[in-house]
Amino acid sequence: MSVAERRPPSLLRNAGFVRLALARIISVLGNGFARVALAFAVLSLPGATPGELSLVVACQAIPQLALVLVGGVVADRVSRSWLMAVSDVVGALSYGGLAALVLSGHAPVGALCALAVAAGTASALFGPAMDGVIPQLVAADTLQRANGLLRVGTNTSLLLGLALSGVTVAWVGAGWALALNGLSFIISAALTSSLRLGRRPRKASSGWRDLREGWREFASRQWLWVVVVQFSFVVAAMNANAGVLGPLATRAHFGGARAWSVVVAAQALGSVAGAGIAARARVSRPILAAVLFTLPTAAPLALLGAGAPVWGVAAGAFAAGISLDFFGVLWATTIQREVPEEALSRVSSYDWFGSLALAPLGLALAGPAADHFGTDHMLLAFAGVIIIASLAALASPGVRTLRAPDPDPPVPSGTGASTAAPPETRTPLPETDSGNAAAS
Repeated sequence: MSVAERRPPSLLRNAGFVRLALARIISVLGNGFARVALAFAVLSLPGATPGELSLVVACQAIPQLALVLVGGVVADRVSRSWLMAVSDVVGALSYGGLAALVLSGHAPVGALCALAVAAGTASALFGPAMDGVIPQLVAADTLQRANGLLRVGTNTSLLLGLALSGVTVAWVGAGWALALNGLSFIISAALTSSLRLGRRPRKASSGWRDLREGWREFASRQWLWVVVVQFSFVVAAMNANAGVLGPLATRAHFGGARAWSVVVAAQALGSVAGAGIAARARVSRPILAAVLFTLPTAAPLALLGAGAPVWGVAAGAFAAGISLDFFGVLWATTIQREVPEEALSRVSSYDWFGSLALAPLGLALAGPAADHFGTDHMLLAFAGVIIIASLAALASPGVRTLRAPDPDPPVPSGTGASTAAPPETRTPLPETDSGNAAAS
């Protein structure tokens, strides 16, 4: 058999992967609208303050942190595709409710917070399940390509959503943008439920034992927990910027939603490029490269805080987008290769939990701190947090030395060696009892 004949089949011929990709592309398109709309919906309320904006976005982040470990345990016990579909339905109801409140003209902060909690709960259940689904749909030798292609699709979709969000918010209001996000979740739910990966055999062990087993898998890998600690600071800084400080600074310096949508769209465009590069990159030390690539994520915060023009901030955001998704593809692929499939969602939930651990604090403090110290000073401070945390992670031997597996050598023609069946024809991995977390 020739080397060309042994190349993995196109992922676009894998019906399960295509359905998953379509579900993510559509829901992320809606999230592109919601990311800008939610911040400016709150800021448009009569008498709204930066503290109220912090409160609403923190209410979305807190359940993501509090319930993500539960999501990991559940995802390793039930059908991951079913859990993703249920999460999408909850997300649709949450954003539909937010849209209805905003469009009605009566949007009390308490009601907005309650619906934000529901949206955060949906994310907590969805994330660990999603991280465990990809290895069930594609062969091991196509994991990096699958992660890269999926991110290219979702980042392109996010770019489109962000590009249109500022215009939508400015022309028809934030409520309709939130409604479009709710609709995207409904379509995503229909697609993810069609994956039908199957339920796992009933387990005799308790959920607490499952958590302990997941913790052992997580804590036994130094590179894993070190980078998760690093990212807890990175995510806190980036979420404070995305949820509070960025909208405040662009409203003060550049006029509001349209300028902010340019900045976040530039980051999304960089993410498309970063994921495309990472899909085919050959990196011998993937975690070392991933950590180094987090350093440029401080650029948009530093530039915005230093008073750079909007095109300069957008350029920094573009560089941050490339860095984040290069990191994301290498990180996800390494976890999927190094962690047993039966524990993947639980390990992923510890990843999510640790990465999001400081996010609510960053969001809750960003508004009041901006009032007291000034928005620009806080942007510069959070940029410093990203740089210090990333450099500190490089001190770990596990981060510096973990190597990717060598690619299989070509099999000479005529050896009779067998090859793996393409993903669509092979039997899915059994659902045994054996895991998005960069900030947007």
